[in-house]
Amino acid sequence: MGAFFSRERFGTPQIFAGILLLIFIGECAWLVAHEYGAIGTAEDEFVRVEEGLGQWRGMGIAGTPSIKSPLEPSSANDLYDNNHSPLWYVIAAAPVAVFRVSPDGAAWVWLTRVPYILFGALLGASLWYVSRRLYGNAGGFIALGLYCFSPAVIRGSALWAASPNGGGAWGTFGAVFTAIAVSHTLYAPREVVLWNWRRIVLLGVSLALAIGSHFALVIILPVLLAFMLYVAAERKGPALVIFVAACGVAFVLLFAAYFFHPAAFLSGLRHARFLNSTWRSATMSGAYLQLLREIAETGPVLVLLVPAALGVFIAWRRTRYFGNTAPLIVAVLFLLLRVLAPHESGAVFILSAVVFLFVFVAGIAADLLQTKARELLAAVLVGLIAANAFWDLLALARVGR
Repeated sequence: MGAFFSRERFGTPQIFAGILLLIFIGECAWLVAHEYGAIGTAEDEFVRVEEGLGQWRGMGIAGTPSIKSPLEPSSANDLYDNNHSPLWYVIAAAPVAVFRVSPDGAAWVWLTRVPYILFGALLGASLWYVSRRLYGNAGGFIALGLYCFSPAVIRGSALWAASPNGGGAWGTFGAVFTAIAVSHTLYAPREVVLWNWRRIVLLGVSLALAIGSHFALVIILPVLLAFMLYVAAERKGPALVIFVAACGVAFVLLFAAYFFHPAAFLSGLRHARFLNSTWRSATMSGAYLQLLREIAETGPVLVLLVPAALGVFIAWRRTRYFGNTAPLIVAVLFLLLRVLAPHESGAVFILSAVVFLFVFVAGIAADLLQTKARELLAAVLVGLIAANAFWDLLALARVGR
């Protein structure tokens, strides 16, 4: 127990990261506190929670015709939800199912927000942990500072006029970096599969959360396999075994989201839309303008830092290593998918892309801080991140007024 509570695990960096995450939770709570009676409960959100409650109460499987919508009992649920599994519904309804509150009170609003604020905080913690492991303390705090004061991330976690995409983004982020981590361990002189069973389970849980939250996130599977085979180039066989085992865990967990009803599970997979794209969007300028606007909404500083980091990545060979390239590849993939899916159901792509952009920017910044101009660059970075945080807090204050 003493080794677990060591200074390495719970030192000054962890304390400061915890403070930032508490501020992030406070920002989300501020929005939730000012939401009740301000913008009201969206109709689709009410349906989502009520369908999840129906599944918890044994009335059918959410997102399938077995549950009738409380708003449009004759037609709203005639078709399957081809974007989300029942996991998306049961997570939304879990706190309400436990505490049994009425949907016409403030408690209902708070309870329906709790899972997504938790997802947001856990995603921030994962972001800091991965960035710190890759780039040191500076990289970890740059990534977390951008994340905790991102208006789009805060709105998404508090569900302030936003869809609940935090679970899918956290699952995707966890799947990518767990796959990379487990591949690195394959060079250790131990029995591969048995030694990595914890990471296999973690990878499977991450995949289930991602794909269960949004079927289109299945696109991450070939990316994970490519990363694993690249990192474990001399141990491709064990890497493939681990990948298949993790997919098996995810499959079982998704089956559990259907409460182990095989007919509903097979029908849900048959109706699922795994490629949620419109190829004609690639020729539409509006799709690209929407993408730029959404990136800007994650924080004005990102409009400056992403092009600058990309320019450094192209010009400076030292920055083109796997730790920087992998998050950039995933971010570009999701940005492209957002262009091809400009409708609301593709919003999970922009959130996922932005999180990986935070990692990429942190990596390039950490590399620059190793140069002779580190003092000047540190001052510039601190100023930009502080200005971004001030802008975000000012916007939150306007919500209060």
